Amino acid sequence: MSTTHGSDLSTWPTGRLLAVAARLVEQRWVAVLGGMGLTHAGLIALHTLREGPLPQRTLARRCQVTDQTMSRTLDRLVKAGFVTRSPDPADARRQLTRLTDEGRTAHDRAVRAEPALLGVLGDDAAFRASLLELITQLSTDG
Repeated sequence: MSTTHGSDLSTWPTGRLLAVAARLVEQRWVAVLGGMGLTHAGLIALHTLREGPLPQRTLARRCQVTDQTMSRTLDRLVKAGFVTRSPDPADARRQLTRLTDEGRTAHDRAVRAEPALLGVLGDDAAFRASLLELITQLSTDG
């Protein structure tokens, strides 16, 4: 196994390997998304809006963030032209957030970029299945 900073990675505990791998993937992913005018939070919002317009509070809940965090994320997405906000015909007190054609294109580009980012992993389906199993198991154990 290769070394990092003179340390034999094969001797590292699994938890450390997972943490370092996650940090390295996140750093690359942030750079890729930044080149598209997106953030990770913005991509999650675009992904959630693919099914149709949503009020900000519902979008925040589905993305598992606070209303304030979603507000800042949506401000950036509106400025980039990826989403629009308009009054909700069913309730004039709230606004609906809608994905624009540019937002749908940005989302699609990001989804297509992911395999190249993770191509080093080989079988993407098997890796994703392992991650899903790990996350599900750890989520239900606590």
